Amino acid sequence: MKLPLSLLAISVLMVCPLAVSASPQGAQPVEVGGDAELDACASLGRIVRLDPKGDNFLAVRDGPGSQRRELDRLGPGALVTICDERGAWLGIVYPAPGTRTDCGVSSPIEARSPYDGPCRSGWVHGRFVDVVAG
Repeated sequence: MKLPLSLLAISVLMVCPLAVSASPQGAQPVEVGGDAELDACASLGRIVRLDPKGDNFLAVRDGPGSQRRELDRLGPGALVTICDERGAWLGIVYPAPGTRTDCGVSSPIEARSPYDGPCRSGWVHGRFVDVVAG
């Protein structure tokens, strides 16, 4: 018995759901800690080299890469804590704009683990961050 092509295609998709389409990349959390003797995040950075005649913000993304989903926007001079690195991309932790929250990364955290608050975290390209301490 011959099945019509449309029924055959539907049955293949039902048996093999991965053939439909790949799901978008999930967020890649910023990791902190990993040493019982050192701060959970080693460096403090400042957002620099933004184009004041352009958009004048730095996009914080959910993973290292310019195609990743934008989570937030930081302006020139914003301070961030640098906690992770993937190639040219830095994993940062930072308080919500206009707040002075202690992000909890200036003390040791023995095990390397994803950052889970109280501040925000994400990924920015390293060319827009100057290390100012650490």
